[in-house]
Amino acid sequence: MDDSGSSSNKPSLLERLAALLTPEPEDRDELIALLRAAHERELFNADAFSIIEGALQMSDMRVCDIMVARARMNVLRIDDSVASIVAFAVKTGHSRFPVVGGDKDDVLGILLAKDLLRFFAGQEFCLREMLRPAMFIPESKPLDVLLREFRLNRNHMAVVVDEYGGVAGLVTIEDVLEQIVGEIEDEYDADADAEGGGDIVPVHGGRFRVRAMTPIEDFNAAFAAAFSAEEVDTVGGLLIRHFGRLPRPGEAATIEGWRFRVLRADSRRIDMLLAERVPDIGSGAFDA
Repeated sequence: MDDSGSSSNKPSLLERLAALLTPEPEDRDELIALLRAAHERELFNADAFSIIEGALQMSDMRVCDIMVARARMNVLRIDDSVASIVAFAVKTGHSRFPVVGGDKDDVLGILLAKDLLRFFAGQEFCLREMLRPAMFIPESKPLDVLLREFRLNRNHMAVVVDEYGGVAGLVTIEDVLEQIVGEIEDEYDADADAEGGGDIVPVHGGRFRVRAMTPIEDFNAAFAAAFSAEEVDTVGGLLIRHFGRLPRPGEAATIEGWRFRVLRADSRRIDMLLAERVPDIGSGAFDA
């Protein structure tokens, strides 16, 4: 019997997407535009579109865009006592710590906080013997390449080095995944926000990660800037007004001597920006 008239011939989601994406896009911008059109036709929801867009935009980003700068690294020293190590692990709430010798350029390895359980179980504690090998990567490594290496090597943290071999910072797999799925917050992030220290974070080379919801007054106060708060209340709102639309991840603009690049955003809002001071070339400059 011919079942050609059955409901099984109804086009699948994949087939409908394929039909929508014909003809093939010429570049990634066209692909994202087609995916946005698919989202607007409710072929998939906003969260799915945000993840797809984040994964595509991530290939334009490099480790130096998201790493924790050297000055903000929480490290242990090889000669620290076990009591101080336990206290530091409890205070920071991290699960992995670079362990250094004389200074932060001398990274000996990585300590996993769970290995401290051996001490509480009554086993002999030797920090040097507990260290896991550290993964070293250059500042210029693309994020999509790093994510692949994290998966293949089963690493969750990498030490970032500059062109001279010095330590520039560190990056975790969570930092990379956040570029795709958005902010991954836990109770320690909430505590940091409650203390008022999470909106503007130094990164490296005079750059800062800035939450889009940071009030204009707070940004002005932090950097002696003079952005007007009459028409918009937040740094994200400043960028939206400048573009005349919601900017996408990877897009950047120079406004009154500051260059803002969108690190994370979805179809509804901007989440995180990268800001750096540049010579004032006017408020109408857009960057690639």
